Amino acid sequence: MSTTDPILALEGVASGYGRLLAVTDVTLHVPPASVVALLGPNGAGKSTVLRTASGLIAARQGRVLLGGTEVTRLSPARRLALGLCHVPEGRSVFRTMTVRENLDLFRPRRGAPAVGDLDPLDIFPVLRSRASQVAGSLSGGEQQMLALARAYLSGARVVLLDEVSMGLAPKVVHEIFESIRALAATGVSLLIVEQYVRQALAMADQAYVVVQGRVVHHGPAAGLDEDRLAALYLGGDHHALS
Repeated sequence: MSTTDPILALEGVASGYGRLLAVTDVTLHVPPASVVALLGPNGAGKSTVLRTASGLIAARQGRVLLGGTEVTRLSPARRLALGLCHVPEGRSVFRTMTVRENLDLFRPRRGAPAVGDLDPLDIFPVLRSRASQVAGSLSGGEQQMLALARAYLSGARVVLLDEVSMGLAPKVVHEIFESIRALAATGVSLLIVEQYVRQALAMADQAYVVVQGRVVHHGPAAGLDEDRLAALYLGGDHHALS
């Protein structure tokens, strides 16, 4: 894979639930060491795109590539082993284990290559004083920080983040976005689905907009504003934005 090839690519992907296709003909590229925002109204298919990328939902057509290698038929576990980590909506931590135990589960085994030069407790310092605390007793924001720390320890090359700010107070949301920036600064690529559109665009390099299961716009995140997004969400003329 060259440095210009996407680290994650969905090519003409369609997927869904039962007989229902939630997304159709989705093509999306995440470059190395970049942040890509995936935006759209409620029910547009954003979470389905992430679940298809990570293998939680099978693609019915098209293909998924990770680092140039096709992973369309691989299990979520195999995709994780190859460097694709999915942080789904909700608190994806082991609630009865301590913070340190949660992190230790994702540390490389002895003899395995290190995932990076940084300790996750340095990237997410608020967790340091909580290391011996049971994860289920953490605040919602702290649990999300722990999920991000585990994503770093997994050695992922690309992390899929699905509404990690969901249900959090505005002050905590700011802290979560700072944590996401810290994760991106390690060189990991991020594909973000996020309800706080302005904050997502502020940190993103590229943006895709999905409406009714189809990509209706992609381009530099700096080229989108709220008026243009509203027009896209409502089915306005999007050709000038593509």
